[in-house]
Amino acid sequence: MANHVEDFSTGSGSRSTPRAWLPTDAPSLGLDGEWQFRLHASHRGLAEPPASDGDWGTVTVPSHWVLGPDGVPTSAERGRPIYTNVQYPFPVDPPFVPDENPTADHRRTFDHPGWDVERVLLRFDGVESVYQVWLNGAEVGVGKGSRLVQEFDVTAALRLGENELVVRVSQWSSASYLEDQDQWWLPGIFRSVTLLGRPAGALDDVWLQPGLVADDEGVGFRGTLRPVLQAAPTAYPVTVRVPELGVEQTFPDAAALAEVAVGEVEPWTAETPRLYTVEVASTGETVTVRVGFREVRVVGDRFLVNGEPVTFRGVNRHETHPVRGRVFDEAHARADMVTMKRANVNAIRTSHYPPHPRVLDLADELGFWVVDECDLETHGFEFQGWQDNPSDDPRWTASYLDRIERTVERDKNHPCVVLWSLGNEAGTGRNLAAMAQWVHRRDPGRPVHYEGDYTGQYTDVYSRMYPALVEVEAIGSGVGPVRHTGPAEGARVRSMPFLMCEYVHAMGNGPGAIADYDTLTERYPRLHGGFVWEWRDHGLATRAADGTPFHGYGGDFGEVVHDGNFVMDGMLLPDDTPTPSVAEFAAVHTPVVLTLAGRALEVRNRYHTADTAHLRLVAAVVSGTDGTLSAETELDVPVLAPGASATVLLPDALVEGADGGWWDVRVELAADQPWAPAGHVLGRAQAARPVQTPAAAVLPRPAAAPPLVTAGDPLTLGPATFDARTGRLTGLHGLALDGPRLELWRAPTDNDRGASFGSYETARPEDTPYGTGEPGPSSEQRWRARGLDRLVHRLLELRAGPDAVVSAVRVGTANSGLSVEVRTRWELVDGGLGCFVDVVPSVGWDCTWPRVGVRFDLPAGVERADWFGTGPAESYPDSLAAARTGRFSAGLDELSVPYSRPQETGHRSGLRRLELRGSDGAVLRLRTAPDTAGRRPGFTLSRHTPQQVDRARHPYELPSSDRTYLFLDAAVHGVGSRACGPDVLPEHALWPGAHQLTLVFEDPA
Repeated sequence: MANHVEDFSTGSGSRSTPRAWLPTDAPSLGLDGEWQFRLHASHRGLAEPPASDGDWGTVTVPSHWVLGPDGVPTSAERGRPIYTNVQYPFPVDPPFVPDENPTADHRRTFDHPGWDVERVLLRFDGVESVYQVWLNGAEVGVGKGSRLVQEFDVTAALRLGENELVVRVSQWSSASYLEDQDQWWLPGIFRSVTLLGRPAGALDDVWLQPGLVADDEGVGFRGTLRPVLQAAPTAYPVTVRVPELGVEQTFPDAAALAEVAVGEVEPWTAETPRLYTVEVASTGETVTVRVGFREVRVVGDRFLVNGEPVTFRGVNRHETHPVRGRVFDEAHARADMVTMKRANVNAIRTSHYPPHPRVLDLADELGFWVVDECDLETHGFEFQGWQDNPSDDPRWTASYLDRIERTVERDKNHPCVVLWSLGNEAGTGRNLAAMAQWVHRRDPGRPVHYEGDYTGQYTDVYSRMYPALVEVEAIGSGVGPVRHTGPAEGARVRSMPFLMCEYVHAMGNGPGAIADYDTLTERYPRLHGGFVWEWRDHGLATRAADGTPFHGYGGDFGEVVHDGNFVMDGMLLPDDTPTPSVAEFAAVHTPVVLTLAGRALEVRNRYHTADTAHLRLVAAVVSGTDGTLSAETELDVPVLAPGASATVLLPDALVEGADGGWWDVRVELAADQPWAPAGHVLGRAQAARPVQTPAAAVLPRPAAAPPLVTAGDPLTLGPATFDARTGRLTGLHGLALDGPRLELWRAPTDNDRGASFGSYETARPEDTPYGTGEPGPSSEQRWRARGLDRLVHRLLELRAGPDAVVSAVRVGTANSGLSVEVRTRWELVDGGLGCFVDVVPSVGWDCTWPRVGVRFDLPAGVERADWFGTGPAESYPDSLAAARTGRFSAGLDELSVPYSRPQETGHRSGLRRLELRGSDGAVLRLRTAPDTAGRRPGFTLSRHTPQQVDRARHPYELPSSDRTYLFLDAAVHGVGSRACGPDVLPEHALWPGAHQLTLVFEDPA
C-alpha cells in the first residue's frame, strides 16, 4: 500500500534543499517529450517499482493526462477534468482519500549524458498531486506540492548507458487537502522534468539582495548587492560581476562575503523595469541573475517601494489555457502579459500558487508589481465549519513551512516580487502564523500578505476580498466599524496598509463599480488598490455530441460535484478575446488622469515613478450633428513628474466653430514601448462643448384624440402600416417588422444570478453598516418570481386617424396584479415618423427591473449597425468609464460578446442616431430625442431574444435565428459584482417608474 499518498509528510527520499531557479552554465538534459503511460483505477495494491512489461500507451510530458492533444478527450478512458471552487471532490477525511484514485505510471528511458560532474539532480517543476519516482528500479523519493519545484539527488541511481525513469502520479493525496484552489483539478506532470549536472565547486544557491540608497544630492540612487550563497568551500573563490557597471569583486571564501557597492543605478519599478545582468562565478559554475535595485518598506499605514507609495491596479492571474490546461507556453504568457500592460494593469497576484518561474522573469522585464502566493488553500473546510482545518493542526505544520520555503527560495531573486502571500482562503491558525514568522526571518526586506488574517496578528498589510464600498470607506476614513474585528483589533488593522486582494468579480457581463473603488483609493492614502478577480476564463476546449466545439465549464464533463460556470470569471474569454471589462479597467486605471472643465484641461500624473516625457496628448472635437471627429491637435503640455498636475487651455481651434459637440482628449504613447506601439491610448476624457442654440425638442403635436379603432384592415400612416388587433407596427418603408413591444427582461448576467452577497433590494443601505444585507434571493430570482421573463399584453384601446395612430396596452404577468401601461403615439413629424412611448407602472412593484424599453422584430437580413452614441463596446450604468460619444460601426455579431455562458450583452447608451443595414443597403434609420430629464435611450441589436439567450448554457446552444431584434431602452439596470461581490449600487439600480422614449424613423433611401 502506498502510504505516502495519505500521510502528513512533505515528501521523502533524496529531496534537495530548496533553492533559486536561475540560468546556469552547468550541464542539463531536458526530459520532456513522449513518455510511456499506464493508468490505474487506484493507488492501492500497485507493484513498487512498476513493472516495465505489460500494456503501455503514450503521453506527452508536460501535460495533464485528462486533456488530449486538442483539449478534452472524446472518451473518458483517461478520466475527466473536475471543477470545484470551494468543495472537495472527495470525502473530507484528512489525510485519507478514496480508493477510487486515478494513478498513472509515466515511463521513459534516456542515455547517461556523460557529464563529468560531482552530483546529478532530477528536477520536477510541477506535478499534480503526489508522485513517487524510481530511477533504474531504485526509489528516488516522493514529491508533494503540485505547483512547487522539487529536486531529487539521483547521483547514486544513475548508471552508464541507458537509464529507466518511472514516475507514478496519483490524482488525490493528503496534499490535495492543501490545494483546494478555485480551478480545475488536472492531474499529471504538467511542467518540465530536467536532469541537472552539479559540477564540483558548483553554487548550490545564489541570492543577490539588492540595496538602494539615495545619493548625497538627492537626485539619484546608488546600488549595493549583498550576495547570500550556499556553496561548498571548494566553490571559492567566487566572483561577482556587473559588466554594465564595470563592477567585479572576488571573495576568497565564505567568510569574506560582503556587500558590493555598484555605484549609481536606475531603480527598478513596475513602470521603469530597469534590470542589470549580474554574473556569479565559482570554481565550477557561473549563474546569471537579472537584478533590479529597489527597496520595499511598510511605514505606518503606507506600502512603499523606493520611498513612494504603491497603488496596485492589478488582476489575479491563474495559469490556464483551453487546450493545455496549466502547461506553460512562454509565447502565450508573454502575449497575455502584454495585453495586461496595454490595459493599464500594473500588478499581478499569482492566484493561488507560484506561477511557472519564467512568468516572473517576464514580470521583471515588462514591469509588474507581483504578490507571489504560496501553493496553499483549504477552502473546503469552510463547509465543515473549519473543523479539522489543517491551518491550525500541528500535524500539518511541516507541510505548511515546506510550501512557503519552496516558494520563497525559488523566487527570491525577482525584483517584481514585492509581497509574499501565505496562500488563500485557508482560514487561520498556528501554521499560517508559523509561515509568516519564517518569511520574516528569511526575507525581512519583503512584507507578508494573507487575507484571512483579519485582525493583523501575523501579516504586514491588511487585506480584504470583495469589500463593499461603504466598508472600504470606513477602512480608509477611520470612521465606522471594521468587519471581523473588535475595537482594539480594528484600530490595529487601521494602522496597516490596506489592499483588496480580490475585488469586483469579472464573471460574464461586468464587473460594475470599478470606478467607484478607484475613487476611494484616490481619496484615502492608506488604501493601496487591489486585484480584480480574475484575468481570464478557465474554459476547456471540448465538443458537443454533434461535434460542435465549445469551451466547457463545471458539469460539462460528468463531475459528481462541481461549481458550474463559476470558473468562467475572467476579463478575457478562454480564446484570449478581451471582454469589455478590459477596456473599462484600462479607462478607470489610466496612469494619467484627464479632467475637462470647459476648455480647461487638468492633466494629473498618477505614475509611481515615471514622468510623462514618453507620452503625448491629442485633442479633437466630436461633432454634435453626426459624431464625426475633427482634425486632431497635439497639445503642448509640460512634462509632469509623478504626482504632479498641470492645467492647460484647449487651443482656440477646438473652441471656435459650430455649437455643441464634445471635446475629446486622449493620452497616448509617443514612441514604441516593449509592450505597445506608439499611438497606444492610455487614457481619455470627453466633455460637452457649450451650446448656444439648443435644438428644438421633438414632441407630439397637441391634437384631439383620433377615433377609436374596433376592427378591420391594417392601418396606414404615411410610410407605416399597423396591425388593427394589436396596434403594433408591421411595416415601415416596405420593411416587414413587428413592434414596439414592452420588454422588461434581460437574459440574466452571472451577477444577476449571483446571491453570494446581500442585496440593496432586500436590505437598504441604512439597515446594515456595509449596505449589503444578508445573502438572499438573487436579482434573477426576484425578477423571475414576478414574471418579468413572460409578459403578456392586452390592448386597451387603439385610435387612428389621418395624422396619428395611438395605442394603449396593459402589460402584466400570470398570477399577479402588477402591471405596466404603455401608451404609444405614432405621428408624422418633420423629417420622418415620430414614435412617442410612455411607460407607466402600477403601484406595488417591489423589485428592480432589468430594463425598460421596447423591442422591434426585424428581418434576419439586418447585419450591421452604424450609430452615433456611446461606444465602441457595450456599457451599463456602473461600467461607463470606457464609453465615449462618437460615430461607430459594427457587424451584428460584433455587437454582442460571446460570454462563456450566454447572458445579457450589447447595450450601448446615449443613442442619438442609428442606421441598420442589410446586404442590400440601409433598411432602418432613426434618431432619438432626450426625455424630459435629458436622457437618451440606449440600443441593443441581437440575433436572439432575451428569453432565448436565457435558456442556453453555452453559446452553441443558442438557436438559429430567422429574425434580428432591436431593443431601444429608456433605462437599464447596472451589472454589479454579485456573482461574488457587492450588488449593483443603489444609484445604478433601475427601480420601476415612468419612462419616455422619443424616436423618429427616417426614410432610409
